[in-house]
Amino acid sequence: MPASASLRWSGLTHPGKVRPNNEDAFLALSFNAAEVSFLGKVGSASLAECDFVFAVSDGMGGANSGEFASRIAVDKITRLLPRSFRQRAQGRPPDFQDVLPELFTSIHHDLTRLAQSYAECAGMGATLTLAWFAPGWLYFAHIGDSRLYYLPAAGSLKQLSEDDSQVGWMRRKGKLTEREARTHPRKNILNKALGGGHQFVEPQIGAVSCQPGDCFLLVTDGITDGLWDHHLEDILRHPDAVITPAQQLINEALARSGRDNTTAVVIEMTAR
Repeated sequence: MPASASLRWSGLTHPGKVRPNNEDAFLALSFNAAEVSFLGKVGSASLAECDFVFAVSDGMGGANSGEFASRIAVDKITRLLPRSFRQRAQGRPPDFQDVLPELFTSIHHDLTRLAQSYAECAGMGATLTLAWFAPGWLYFAHIGDSRLYYLPAAGSLKQLSEDDSQVGWMRRKGKLTEREARTHPRKNILNKALGGGHQFVEPQIGAVSCQPGDCFLLVTDGITDGLWDHHLEDILRHPDAVITPAQQLINEALARSGRDNTTAVVIEMTAR
């Protein structure tokens, strides 16, 4: 990736048309060896001086699960990821295969302690899907059924994350179509999550090389409850000229479903 490569992003969350509260959360940060900065819902910046992290989380159990998960994630990210930037500045590649599992395990332990300490947090858990952008690379970590999609400059939409459910496994094995998976009665039963009474944390960890023209999408299941994969690709390929891609995805998902909290973060790679 050219040294002048940049990111353009938009993020938005909405409670939906049925639920009174929003247990979804999204996060946008930039960081280098010296500091961590919180980003706005819409923006653009160069990758020359900072790395960037975007994440979505869908809380479950306690009424404030999503809020707790996002606060804990912010605390752990601000402590762990700048260390990796310092290593990259010294000419060593980021140790994402060590840092990201450590991050998810730490969040899991904190959510578990909250659930054990407060009755109102009993059973509290959360999904978490995280995308970390460094020059030339996307590093990602995932647990649950929120999703990370990749739309290369030339090619079709790919789901990078794997839904942590029996239905997700059946879909990956070709035993269910997208339509059958979406209407399956057990589609929301998770095999893995942070907290939620799960004993072990085994997040999916991966890396993808990226270049200007590529696009990435982070969503909670409120988006995919309303939109098929081909809808997602069409919106990313042909964004509205007036509203942001995240707003466009939210609007379309609400129009077609809106039964769940709904969150989308779109990150586009650009040549500055």
